[in-house]
Amino acid sequence: MMNMSKENLFCDLAFEPINGLFPYQPGKPIDELQRELGLKNIIKLASNENPLGPSEKVKKAVHDALGDMSLYPDGNGFYLKKALSEKLGLPSSMITLGNGSNDVLDVIARVFLTTGRECVYSEYSFVVYAIATQSVGATAKVAKSFPVGSAGEYGHDLAAMEQLVGEKTSVIFIANPNNPTGTWIEPDELEGFIKKIPSHVIVVVDEAYGEYLEQKNCVDTTKWLARYPNLIITRTFSKAYGLAGLRIGYAVSHPDIADLLNRVRHPFNVNSLGLVAAEAALNDEAYIDKSRKLNQQGLDQLSVGFKKLGLNYIPSIGNFISVNVGEKAGDIYTKLLHEGVIVRPISAYKMPQHLRVSVGLQSENDVFLSALKRVMQDV
Repeated sequence: MMNMSKENLFCDLAFEPINGLFPYQPGKPIDELQRELGLKNIIKLASNENPLGPSEKVKKAVHDALGDMSLYPDGNGFYLKKALSEKLGLPSSMITLGNGSNDVLDVIARVFLTTGRECVYSEYSFVVYAIATQSVGATAKVAKSFPVGSAGEYGHDLAAMEQLVGEKTSVIFIANPNNPTGTWIEPDELEGFIKKIPSHVIVVVDEAYGEYLEQKNCVDTTKWLARYPNLIITRTFSKAYGLAGLRIGYAVSHPDIADLLNRVRHPFNVNSLGLVAAEAALNDEAYIDKSRKLNQQGLDQLSVGFKKLGLNYIPSIGNFISVNVGEKAGDIYTKLLHEGVIVRPISAYKMPQHLRVSVGLQSENDVFLSALKRVMQDV
């Protein structure tokens, strides 16, 4: 019988930095909780998904493309790149498609990081930056965020990040808005930071939640690419566009950077249904407007609910909000599962007292707040 002990027999054969990695832990799936507890009515507010589901235009496009599933997808993603090119006003040669923006972030690390090089990012930022950095043997330099109680608490301190940039720095990751805190950097401040970074250092601005920004906060960062050829902007269709299950994202960069990224990305890394769905979703402005309005209403609803419960939370402009529920956050998370509500513990982000809650439909937010109130009384 095969030895199934916890000790991995093949660690000595692996690239050494891999041995210290822990797999990315996503939000608990609904069917997993159903299997574990036998519950039927479950709401998931754990993975920052769009509660509206895909738009009708996307559903039709996917349905029409079902007959082509036996064929490999277009490995170059010609039509989606063409649609992105027209929307962004940039040539297709600046676009790299990925299996979600997570895939693109990993490709960036494989191209520009290795043993002996350093990567800079802020604490409380997307955990994939740490995973991608360690997986290629590079060294992470983690800047302290703004301290609790200060203006911009939990957010990126760009001055602290700049101080960590040295001769070995190859990549800087900045999430704006940031996951899991929902904090945001003003465009002028962000561009001022990029301007001071040496041209041989790649600056990655991760805009996975950018579509949720209100119009007054929106700045088209792709216009900066002409001034900063070391800039890469990553985006995704998983959040506001409602296509998390189809896994499709992209990067926009200088053509020479895109050329390098496209050399490393896996063949057919974006599936055929994802390609047609993203193309259909891209110009569905009515759906994005509806998603944005629903999200703002949900953030307001959750914020008011947390205030009524006497809980501190981090003001967010993403489609989620992180709330401080105290030292028993793990117990509260487990009790919420028994109430049929899945949220996200974020101890992996060194925020053990917080739970991250995705914005749901109004009815789902109500169920969560009611369950949280009951659970808080029991711990």
